[in-house]
Amino acid sequence: MADFIIRIILNMTQNANNGTAQLVEKFSQFKSAASQPAWLPPLRNSGLASFTAAGFPTLHDEDWRFTNIAPIARLPFHQAGAVAVNGAETRVLDESVFVALPGHRLVFVNGIFSAKLSRIQPVTGGVRIESLASALVTDTALIEKHLGQYAHAAGNSFAALNQAFFSDGAFIYVPAGATVAEPVELIYISSAKQGGETILPRNLVIAGANSRLTVVESYLSTTNVAYFTNAVTEIIAGDHAVVEHVKVQDEAALAYHIATVAGEFGRASNVRFHSFALGAKLSRNNIRTKLAGEGLECILNGLYLTKDEQLADHHMIVEHAQPHCASHEYFNGILDDKSRGVFHGRIYVHPVAQKTDAKQTNKNLLLSDDATANTKPQLEIYADDVKCTHGATIGQLNDESVFYLRTRGIGTDMARQMLIHAFAGEIIERIQCEPVREVIDKLVWDRLEANPHLLAK
Repeated sequence: MADFIIRIILNMTQNANNGTAQLVEKFSQFKSAASQPAWLPPLRNSGLASFTAAGFPTLHDEDWRFTNIAPIARLPFHQAGAVAVNGAETRVLDESVFVALPGHRLVFVNGIFSAKLSRIQPVTGGVRIESLASALVTDTALIEKHLGQYAHAAGNSFAALNQAFFSDGAFIYVPAGATVAEPVELIYISSAKQGGETILPRNLVIAGANSRLTVVESYLSTTNVAYFTNAVTEIIAGDHAVVEHVKVQDEAALAYHIATVAGEFGRASNVRFHSFALGAKLSRNNIRTKLAGEGLECILNGLYLTKDEQLADHHMIVEHAQPHCASHEYFNGILDDKSRGVFHGRIYVHPVAQKTDAKQTNKNLLLSDDATANTKPQLEIYADDVKCTHGATIGQLNDESVFYLRTRGIGTDMARQMLIHAFAGEIIERIQCEPVREVIDKLVWDRLEANPHLLAK
């Protein structure tokens, strides 16, 4: 792999302005595990070639015209290394609302698995819950079949960068007919000490036919520096599988967070994806799902809660590739101060995908005159027997609703808080797993209570 990187750097002069030269040079000392399977270096090389060819996206790219990632491109990149787990990581974990969740817990510090902080319970029936680095040694054939097949490096610079340089993450395999009764937690804790430290988690979730699984993926931090998290999660759901994935991004105020979530779902499966963007200076979730089997249902559901000068971006493509499928997207944003929210949803219906039922809704609540929401719901339909709708709203709290609550003896601040929480609750209530729903509800409620900027206006 080192020779390949050197060749890339030597040829960089013809593509020197795409923003990749510094990063690739900084990462040129990357060393893969000596025991990595033979098929992995070519996959890494493919990711690196895609990244160096495309470079960082700019505002001239249609899919990025509302989100300027120039501050990320200017970071003094270097890969975050392993750290000795100490009281800071334990304290962040203990203070997190997720500590109340039962079930398996895989904890990663700077993207590297920490057995000390993790809680992996015994499993039966062929279920696998472990770090991706260890699974690459024992389950290489299964992983080769799926890794990099859904989060395509071509056309996604950040997924390509992750593919080239990831070192660890989570591997979850639930065979056909198996059920994991309690949620599986994936907790990523950043302990970055310097600006530009880069963390590259890679998760692979495989749910076989007729299986059931809930995954909670969260991102926390012990420090507040301008580090960069670039995560990729691939989810495969077999026929009649039921999968729920909840992602919570609550990184440091100076951090940058880019994530790719990609999946392919089988016949009559039921897949729900929930995204909660609460932290980071700039965050973006690139979500792409392929509805590859007939009669399945897919829910994409999200909430972004921003303040100061935060930017939270959700960009998604739902590809209807088979008939009789339903996809529903619901994303709400609560924006304060000079923060920004971006929503770009695209539903693509293939000619064969007759009887498609697709809905796309984005609602934004502005708590400040300086807050901004950019929304672009989009339909691309090549079938003629479908039911597809989309809509978007941007507005402020309804004065009549506040007045109504005040006439019932409720103070102004509490009235505002109740209305804002109800707006967020539309998203939270769609989480099927009750323990997870209760934890997320508490997290959002506590955040609203603790932040006076969301109340007294």
